[in-house]
This record gives sequence, structure tokens and C-alpha cells, in this order.
Amino acid sequence: MMATILTQPLKTRYAALQAERERNWSAAQLEANARQRRLLIERFDPAAIAQPGDLLPDFVFAEVDGGELTLSGLTKGGSALFIFFRFAGCPACNIALPYYAEALYPELRQRDILLVALSPQQPDRLREIKDRHQLPFLVATDADNSLARHIGIAFEPDDRSSPPPAGWIGEVTGTGTWELPQPAVLHLGANRAVRSLQVSPDWLQRPEAEEILQKIA
Repeated sequence: MMATILTQPLKTRYAALQAERERNWSAAQLEANARQRRLLIERFDPAAIAQPGDLLPDFVFAEVDGGELTLSGLTKGGSALFIFFRFAGCPACNIALPYYAEALYPELRQRDILLVALSPQQPDRLREIKDRHQLPFLVATDADNSLARHIGIAFEPDDRSSPPPAGWIGEVTGTGTWELPQPAVLHLGANRAVRSLQVSPDWLQRPEAEEILQKIA
């Protein structure tokens, strides 16, 4: 039976973030942010992402605590859920991951489903978000967005300066590229088979824990 979720909904948390930005950002900043999210929604093609039943290669990830993870190892004892996020300093990700720790992780643990958060950011920089929120699940690097590309969720922002300015995405992540994953929830079963993939082209409209649990039931 699904546990009752008492934490503040994710959409409420994102509404508060947007309200704060409307108080502090310029009109140009707000429009640029909204435009990028709007374009990603318009371009999203559900048929172009990994589909249920697809078998994935055995990708390898560097875990922030120093270990190495593989898809085959993570799904050996059952299924695993992967939360794709952008990088440790991303405001929207700093809302989503602690929310999932509160509202999603306990139920997954009861179901013996592993939870892994993946970002292209280098492990030494990525550890910051795990420590900041004391995340109880695995956090690891999807180097070069390898898995994100394979399942069709990688993208590059439209507004890319050349040469890149100080503090640009590639500098922050340590990847040297603009490429990021769209926030997504990937559920894998035995033999690395895709069971479901929920993608959020608008990074301020990520699924609530209850939606994810219903999807993987």
C-alpha cells in the first residue's frame, strides 16, 4: 500500500522559486528563462526517447563517494530508478532532489527499488549537493551525458555565447560543453530493460512523488 506523502508538493516549491525570481530578476532574464523552457516543450518528441522494453547497454558511472556503478549491477537484484538532474548548483535541482529524498525515497526503499541521481557534472563537484541536503540515495556522474544521450534527453541551451562567458555551464559542470540532461525519471528492470521514462522538458514541472510511484507500480 502506498505511504501517505505529507511533504509540501513539488509544484508548490517551484511556484515559490518562480515568485522569488519575479521579485528579483529583470524582465529580460525572466523572458529568456521562460523562452528556453517553452522551446524545449515545443521540441519534445515522445517517440524520440527510450521506450518501454528497450534494452540499454551497461553504462558505468562514477559515484560521488568514490565507487563505480554499472546499470547491470544496479538492476541485478531488481529494478532501479534514475533521477536525471543538471548540476549541483542548479536552483531547481536543489528543490527537486531533497523533495524526492523526503517524498519518494522512503517508499522506494520499502519496495526494494534503488534510487540513483545522475548528472553530467564531475564527481568532485557533484558531491556538494549530496552533502548539502544529506541525500540518502546514490548520486553519480553520467560522464559526457552518455546515458542521457542514449535515451534521448540531452540538449544544449539555445542561448550559447561564443566564446563562452566566465561561469558558463561547461565550466560549472567540468565537462567543457553546453550539454545538459532534461530532468527525467528512468525506471529500469532486470537486464537493463526500460520500464518507463518520464521526461520534463520544462524543468519547473517535474513529476510529484505520487506520479512516479503510480507510474512504476
